[in-house]
Amino acid sequence: MPRDPSHKPRLPLLLLTSLLILILAAFIPSITPRLTLILSHLRSQSTTPNLTKMTSLYSRELEIAQLAVQRASILTKRVFHETSKGTVSKDDASPVTIGDFGAQALIISALKHNFPHDEIVAEEEATELRANPPLRDQIWELVRTTSLDDVAAEGLLGGGIKDADAMLDIIDQGNSKGGKVGRVWTIDPIDGTKGFLRGGQYAVCLALLEDGDVKVGAIGCPNLPVDDAAPLTADIGANATDDEGRGVLFSAVIGQGATSRPLKAGALAEGRSISMKPLTDMSNASFCESVEAGHSNQSESAQIAQKLGITKQSVRMDSQAKYGSIARGAGDIYLRLPTSKTYQEKIWDHAAGDLIVREAGGQVTDIKGNRLNFGVGRTLATNSGVIAAPKAVHSQVLSVVQEVLGVK
Repeated sequence: MPRDPSHKPRLPLLLLTSLLILILAAFIPSITPRLTLILSHLRSQSTTPNLTKMTSLYSRELEIAQLAVQRASILTKRVFHETSKGTVSKDDASPVTIGDFGAQALIISALKHNFPHDEIVAEEEATELRANPPLRDQIWELVRTTSLDDVAAEGLLGGGIKDADAMLDIIDQGNSKGGKVGRVWTIDPIDGTKGFLRGGQYAVCLALLEDGDVKVGAIGCPNLPVDDAAPLTADIGANATDDEGRGVLFSAVIGQGATSRPLKAGALAEGRSISMKPLTDMSNASFCESVEAGHSNQSESAQIAQKLGITKQSVRMDSQAKYGSIARGAGDIYLRLPTSKTYQEKIWDHAAGDLIVREAGGQVTDIKGNRLNFGVGRTLATNSGVIAAPKAVHSQVLSVVQEVLGVK
């Protein structure tokens, strides 16, 4: 084959650098040690395995997400023990506490310090606080006095917020419309606010979407047992506590598995890999559902459980703590059945949990078997309901759900 006259062979950069070093060393012996050190560094850089680069993908985002959730959880725990939680109501009559506002401010502050160009979809806005100075000041006092007790970890998050006015502006930076283009963080500062108010389970949730796909997720559950092997009990959704042995931080990165670790007040604790437990006998399965009947059709859930042969009583608990619980094998199935044809789930209520369950070996779909679509805005407008289960049995669960609900 004739040689392309325009083709000019190129020597690898490392080879050219090595030849240059040999020539210089021959004429200037005094610089030989320094040149040898440079050559060694270049060789190590050229032989870095691609695996290292792959496993470090989203490592910074993961660390910041975990620390941001951990710091926000410190604030929510302080409010959890207060008799008065400063509750106000949104337009849909759902409650918001001073913990919601404070946690959101701290998380957005950390994200904007590290990723200033990323958009943020968050649940709360500061309009109510601008019109209510006493409530604003109460929240500011919480935010001002909350920090990680590890100086380096707190430094990674950018430290504290300047003043109360800056806090309000930061809260309002969670107003992105979302969508399927670019990097968007979703925040639920206190998922399961009613559970939080009644002394049950709640979660601080954060996820990173890239072009509509969840890439990083972190969920802080101050009232869940640290022990991954602790089974779910029927009363776990009520009379909860964050005493010793409680508080767990779940997290995941796409393609890298899911982990849990104790929820601390400073640097991150050592993480442990988690996975959904194999489900070989459906009669031994446990399934989770929401405490609030308005969030999931509980009578239909009971019919589904009966048809599947599940004999255990359902475990009712608030928040994405349900996702974390089944991801580590404490439970098996999570059902959130639609109660209205018009209701649209919010993306911040599911993004982190969806990824953590999938990375733990589970499958998450809506009642039609479609993956949850986080790229259409602030809601899951194209989905209805949620079914999360181990991959091996998900199709079986889905089939029964569709039979009971009459989905074709």
